[in-house]
Amino acid sequence: MDREEKEIRVDQAIDLSIRSTPGLRRPVGRLKSLRESLKIARPVITSWDREALVGIARTLTDFTDVASLAGLAVDLVYQKKGIGRELLRRTRLCLESSCTLVLIAALAADSCYAVSGSRRIRGGRVLKGE
Repeated sequence: MDREEKEIRVDQAIDLSIRSTPGLRRPVGRLKSLRESLKIARPVITSWDREALVGIARTLTDFTDVASLAGLAVDLVYQKKGIGRELLRRTRLCLESSCTLVLIAALAADSCYAVSGSRRIRGGRVLKGE
């Protein structure tokens, strides 16, 4: 199902966001924002079924100290098949072993991260944009 990374078109990312339900929480109508986020995020790890994008993990990082998972989405049809876990595993392989990966999940997705081996933390803060 996975294949070599290739450039992702904005329309593919929007379509996946909608098919994975977080499209309801992501700014799928803000094309410029999505285009820029795909351009600057590294690593961007994807999962494909033939030509269909079925999963994506976008990360912002310095690769050595900290990485923030900016977005993880898996098509509803493909969920519960280990794709999200594999996207996280492949993301970790791109980072130094000492790098902390910060996962900020929507409440509805929190249980998905429990199987990743991550642990909940307290004491963090979020400054949300407009």
